[in-house]
Amino acid sequence: MPDGKIELTIEKVSTKEESKMIADVVLVSTGRKPYTENLGLEKLGIKTDKMGRVEVNVKDHTWETNVPGIYAIGDIIAGPMLAHKAEEEAIAVVEHLSGKEGHVNYDAIPSIIYTHPEVAWVGKTEEEVKEAGLEYNVGTFPFAANSRARTNDDSEGMVKFISCKNTDKIFGAHIVGPQAGELLGE
Repeated sequence: MPDGKIELTIEKVSTKEESKMIADVVLVSTGRKPYTENLGLEKLGIKTDKMGRVEVNVKDHTWETNVPGIYAIGDIIAGPMLAHKAEEEAIAVVEHLSGKEGHVNYDAIPSIIYTHPEVAWVGKTEEEVKEAGLEYNVGTFPFAANSRARTNDDSEGMVKFISCKNTDKIFGAHIVGPQAGELLGE
């Protein structure tokens, strides 16, 4: 390709339909997998899913495995592999073990991709809100309209909020731009 461009062929998993795209840069993220091999889970009878993640009771907020008295959290169970997710799950398990109701609000756990521009989000996407049948509003704001971003010559990106149409409760926030991870907490 001329000018250092890259041509990508993208295949949709569900339909095998292919499309092409030309890009300047490509970020390849192949994911991670849980480290559960050779831990002796089989000997204890602990169930894992097809990806090797330990199956736990999240519905009842206990994080207990199928073996009574054995709990699992963090990177070895379903969900994003984030330290702050594991920390919240650990607190919830301790609360459960002390006789209280443990709870983790997975919609309040932020995610960040450290690229330039940075990408950060928390909560639901517009598609998830739409699928849930919720009435919502969408607000967007481009970094190009932000004087600080323009002054710093870093005005690429945008902010998007999805909120309840009736109460303004925030369903999700998504930021692409400079310091997106820090801004998300604001």
